[in-house]
Amino acid sequence: MTQSLIFDMDGTLFQTDKILELSLEDTFDQLRSQNKWNDVTPIDQYREIMGVPLPEVWAALLPNHSKEVREEANAYFLERLIDNIKAGKGALYPHVEEVFRYLKENQCSIYIASNGLTQYLKAIVDYYQLDQWVTETFSIQQIHTLDKADLIKIIMKKYNINKGAVVGDRLSDFRAAKENGLESIGCRFDFAREEELSQADQVIDDLIELQSIGAQMKHNF
Repeated sequence: MTQSLIFDMDGTLFQTDKILELSLEDTFDQLRSQNKWNDVTPIDQYREIMGVPLPEVWAALLPNHSKEVREEANAYFLERLIDNIKAGKGALYPHVEEVFRYLKENQCSIYIASNGLTQYLKAIVDYYQLDQWVTETFSIQQIHTLDKADLIKIIMKKYNINKGAVVGDRLSDFRAAKENGLESIGCRFDFAREEELSQADQVIDDLIELQSIGAQMKHNF
């Protein structure tokens, strides 16, 4: 049986922290220039909520601002993220390409399910040419519930997936896996928290470990 692995993007495949602070600083500089912000950039607060859908991010970072201001900030932030990706300022985590190549050679189907927006995900996939391994990339933007479990469900239905695993770094990934009857593999990377990783079925410190896990899954399936 063909294996299926569904990967999160930020903090799992892509080292978001390399462009996060740059892009967020640019966004709050823009707000300061418009006299809509007069404090330091809340980078630490953003790191705390990293992984939630962007509408929730801006509601948290700009709680006293209008929906219009939040949407403008989100749009500008997205522009800066994409510009920084295209400028090569980001990076994949070590061994992403090596692991993807190994998984494809061993008849594993690879998908991406992310809380990131479609344009942002496309910029990463295009820049690093991930579509040579990834069957399809899905954004939370594609569903109205903004619930990652629902996004995983759509992937499973579309590709007739019955068994497999979700690879991610946050609780939303592990819950999405559990609600859909999949294994969960937690990545102890930049944005991960130990109390959330405890909810994963397995935890890895390097993506290269997926080679041995993939082989084990194939044997079990």
